[in-house]
Amino acid sequence: MMKRGKAYQEAISKIDRHKFYEPDEAVSLLKEVASAKFDETVEVHVRLGVDPRHADQQVRGTVALPHGTGKKRVVLVFAKGEKIQEAEQAGADYVGGEELAEKIQSGWLDFDVAVATPDMMSVVGKLGKILGPRGLMPNPKAGTVTFDIEKTVKELKAGRIEYRTDKAAIVHAPIGKISFDEQQLLDNLAAFTDALVRARPAAAKGQYIRTMVISSTMSPGIKINPLALITTKR
Repeated sequence: MMKRGKAYQEAISKIDRHKFYEPDEAVSLLKEVASAKFDETVEVHVRLGVDPRHADQQVRGTVALPHGTGKKRVVLVFAKGEKIQEAEQAGADYVGGEELAEKIQSGWLDFDVAVATPDMMSVVGKLGKILGPRGLMPNPKAGTVTFDIEKTVKELKAGRIEYRTDKAAIVHAPIGKISFDEQQLLDNLAAFTDALVRARPAAAKGQYIRTMVISSTMSPGIKINPLALITTKR
């Protein structure tokens, strides 16, 4: 069994593991117990009442967080023609076609997200075995295969995130940094929850959001009452 450090044990002592905290209480407590010397990422973990083994119960989508994630994202765009200039003007870090594909095939992966116009997928498709396992493959469902390059790049730069259920029907998502103020984290958490509720599959039966836990990189998890986020008008 892994032995936890003194700071972690102290944090655990301040959290009631059986209580479902109201969102503002949870965020306030998280900021109190976070003790790392770096700016920890704040994450939310949500277990859904779906069976991801069935295609009609998979949950996947994107959401633009009001205050971003606090992380600078390096965006690569596969495009040609006038879309190259559009991507560059929108703030893309790398823009190109075959030459970028060859660079990636040689082992270069210094970017966080890849976007492609539909007419470039014949080039990008060859990179599936490299980009797919790393979650970097452009995908229409994630909004990263599109002709609306300007909007997509600007949203990604501003903090748009992708989410999807894993094999255990849990969605994991970053919603900011511990240095964010409490209202910023609450706003991001509410936006993410709203997106998750809107993405509910028609085939999902019973209680949709089963549990919701918020944590930072080095902290224990804190349970949240998700109904407060779903029913509260913001």
